Amino acid sequence: MEAKIGRFFDSVGGFFKGDDLIPWCDRDIIVGCERDVAEAANGGSDELKSDSIMRLSWALVHSRQPEDVQRGIAMLEATLGNTNTPLQQREKLYLLAVGYYRSGEYSKSLQLVQRCLEIAPDWRQALTLKKTVESRITKDGVIGIGITATAVGLVAGGIAAALARKK
Repeated sequence: MEAKIGRFFDSVGGFFKGDDLIPWCDRDIIVGCERDVAEAANGGSDELKSDSIMRLSWALVHSRQPEDVQRGIAMLEATLGNTNTPLQQREKLYLLAVGYYRSGEYSKSLQLVQRCLEIAPDWRQALTLKKTVESRITKDGVIGIGITATAVGLVAGGIAAALARKK
């Protein structure tokens, strides 16, 4: 019984903290990826350049810094048209979905992850991200309803108090 109560409180705490399973990336990893891109640009093969840009994009959209996430989104959008295979397109769409999720654009993230699932319907990473995004949209809706209900209650209470004073 105590274990069930503990799980309940953990899930409620996770609901309000916004826990998700998407990994974060530290600044030192981003710096390392930037160095790899610079080295690949100085004489590396096209494949090495492309791979290093994808690693940097991954690191940027998984960053805790909003400006890094926006930079990652911009890089991915700029290279999305240059994808040669469905696998590359799937990866870029997924990373864009992560970036938009991290930047709070949940509906755009959901659209992109659904495009990923059109390419690979059983891809677990994309399915997990879809569930995470849908949960976040639901949570934001519940919180929004709560805030609206509170505001309506306060206004109604204020009107009732004003009417009671007049009598």
